[in-house]
Amino acid sequence: MKTVTKTVVRRALAVVAGLALLALLGVLFRPRPVEVDVAAVVRAPLRVTVDEEGKTRIEPRYVVAAPVTGRLEAVTLREGDPVALGQVVARIFPSPLDPRVHDQAEAALRAARASKQEADAGVSEARAALTDARRTLARLEAVEAAGALAPEELDRARTDVEMREESLDAARHRAEAAVFQVQSARAALMATGGAGSDGRGFNGEARAVDLPAPVTGTVLRLFERSERVVQAGTQILELGDPADLEVVVDVLSTDAVSIRPGAEMILDAGGGATFQGRVRRVEPAGFTKISPLGVEEQRVNVIGDLTGAASGAGAEPGAGQAPGTTLGDRYRVEARIVLWEGDDILQAPTGSLFRQDDGWAVFVIGENRAHLRPVTVGHRNPTAAQILDGLQPGEQVVVYPSDRLEDGVRVATRGAATGS
Repeated sequence: MKTVTKTVVRRALAVVAGLALLALLGVLFRPRPVEVDVAAVVRAPLRVTVDEEGKTRIEPRYVVAAPVTGRLEAVTLREGDPVALGQVVARIFPSPLDPRVHDQAEAALRAARASKQEADAGVSEARAALTDARRTLARLEAVEAAGALAPEELDRARTDVEMREESLDAARHRAEAAVFQVQSARAALMATGGAGSDGRGFNGEARAVDLPAPVTGTVLRLFERSERVVQAGTQILELGDPADLEVVVDVLSTDAVSIRPGAEMILDAGGGATFQGRVRRVEPAGFTKISPLGVEEQRVNVIGDLTGAASGAGAEPGAGQAPGTTLGDRYRVEARIVLWEGDDILQAPTGSLFRQDDGWAVFVIGENRAHLRPVTVGHRNPTAAQILDGLQPGEQVVVYPSDRLEDGVRVATRGAATGS
């Protein structure tokens, strides 16, 4: 009996020892948890932008050129000097007794008159477009008052009226400049001593031709400084109005299709100077450009106007400068064109998303395991994506999941969870 009892005890101890050994081996050879980085799903403002480099330019700009061949007096103006409309900026003494000079002056006068007619037609066209835009706005305001119109359509109509007003102002400036071009060409023709196209009427006198400024503004470039003989058409100086400063941003054509006139622009000029702008026009034609990596790209110019100092979401430290205080012609800027934005958007880091079949999915952390979960994604930017369905605020998702992750795999997080 004792022998049987001892045998049972030994067998029980062997079983217990075997089970303990198996448990120890299970612990030793159990797969180690996959270390992952996690982030929280949060509700926060979200903005989708197109980020590209751009530059400022004064448009329109006016080049004062020699209307006739002759001796140019030394120009006393320098880059940055202000000029007034009609101010004499250069003076030329035409070469005397040269029928060719007279023909050139006569041709320049005809061209100037044609330019004036074109400018006047532009004013009429811009005025008609503004009248039509104002009628549309008045009609939409009446519809909106009845509660049958989305606020976005009314905002677009108001933006269209503002842009038409700016276009009319620009057309009027061009018409004023054309008037002075005609006066300059007429003075050059009179200085040759006659007005006949056959060269008759020359009296041998060469009077000075004063070249007036076609616009109130600033000297942007000075092509000729010293006194010398110049040929007809030689560029002397370039003028522009700093108030006509605009921004040109070339973007990929695939991004340009999503940009609409009136879209907000955030312009970083460096040194903490950040300005706010608005898209006025997306040019209808693209062009080919070689990227720094040697890739051929189709780009489109987006034209924007400065509207004020940046404020609110997206403003950089040091913002507060008014347009024109630090920006000048042909300055480089970092532009962000806003395509969409929201204030209280459920979002997750873009790095947590990966493709699954025809949709998107993430790994959600729960009970120290990664759980595969399909999600519906809305708008996205490089750092965060709008989540329309599949996640709740406060849940933790794996950021940049590795190929070791599968549904149900044990995980260990690296450090504390961070937001998006």
